[in-house]
Amino acid sequence: MLGGKNILLGITGGIAAYKTTFLVRLLIKAGAQVKIVMTQSAGSFVSPLTLSTLSKNPALTDFVNEEDDSISWNNHVELGLWADIMLIAPATANTLSKMANGVCDNLLLATYLSAKCPVYYAPAMDLDMYQHPSTKASIEKLESFGNILIPAESGELASGLHGEGRMAEPENIVSFLQNHLTEGLPLKGKRVLITAGPTHEALDPVRFLGNRSSGTMGFELAKKAADLGAEVILVSGPTNLSIEHPSVTLIRITSAQEMYDACHEHYAKTDIAICAAAVADYRPKHVAKEKMKKKEGDLHIELERNPDILLSLGESKIHQFLVGFALETENELDNAKGKLQRKNLDAIILNSLKDDGAGFGGATNKITFIDKNLGIKTFGLKTKPEVASDIWEEIIAAIHA
Repeated sequence: MLGGKNILLGITGGIAAYKTTFLVRLLIKAGAQVKIVMTQSAGSFVSPLTLSTLSKNPALTDFVNEEDDSISWNNHVELGLWADIMLIAPATANTLSKMANGVCDNLLLATYLSAKCPVYYAPAMDLDMYQHPSTKASIEKLESFGNILIPAESGELASGLHGEGRMAEPENIVSFLQNHLTEGLPLKGKRVLITAGPTHEALDPVRFLGNRSSGTMGFELAKKAADLGAEVILVSGPTNLSIEHPSVTLIRITSAQEMYDACHEHYAKTDIAICAAAVADYRPKHVAKEKMKKKEGDLHIELERNPDILLSLGESKIHQFLVGFALETENELDNAKGKLQRKNLDAIILNSLKDDGAGFGGATNKITFIDKNLGIKTFGLKTKPEVASDIWEEIIAAIHA
């Protein structure tokens, strides 16, 4: 959920500021881009140099930079517009009061007042300060503005007392952000199985039968599903693609049989399955143990059928919403409809090699979505990320129809 997000971390002057070094590392590990704005007093608890090194961005503390006889300024408006999320942690009682009442006496507060994105804040103070009516009033007012409280935790405090007021631990802050961002997403709580790429069927230790599938469409479908809140199992044949998303588990396979086994291992717990892989229909019946040498005359290879993954999933379907792909060169609609019904699918996605920009290997695709009632919706040529969005929009609409 944090992958690719721009997070602006505001750090105020409390002892819990030392934990922000760990927080920055966790946010970056989750895939976020992090910039930092600090109050002057925060620098007494954590080094701006440390934070700038970890975030790979300057840790800003003032409106004006004076270096080597030159002067520049830090644009709080640009910072506020850059951020997808602003997180203020720790948020001291002093800063909470200023935020609630529109006081603007430092760069952090000016940036807060300029931010157009959701603002999260994690209070940190002693227990009596946290329970004080003025602090409660500040929090209530901030919540009325739409700001989002990350509740303080209980434990040992800097004063030596034990109670509520500790800033939430960095890992809990990251979990809070991830969970909050997934609330209301249409695929939250859903398990999705996606196949992608080609399969390679061995002839000998160095040669294989394969196809031109790049796997891009399946990978984009997996990324979009994860962004919509799903837990995704992506079973991919040999490709040069990679995916880094905490909600995507990538299983790499080589042959159709390996893909068949991986799909059936996870299918029972799957809510939605999309078979976007270009699976070889046939494999060599006999695989040479050593590299085959060139001989005079023609080479004849006996082939046998691979297991039909999509058909087997359709036959064992209980509660799953099952989607297939059909890449056709003739009688496109009739062939796709036949496959939809023959394999017990809930929908099929048709693309034709006759359409420029569609099919294997390119950055674009052109699809027709056919549902189980034979309703047809055709889309124009789009980039594959856009096609993935269209496909998921149609699947979600069909599930809730």
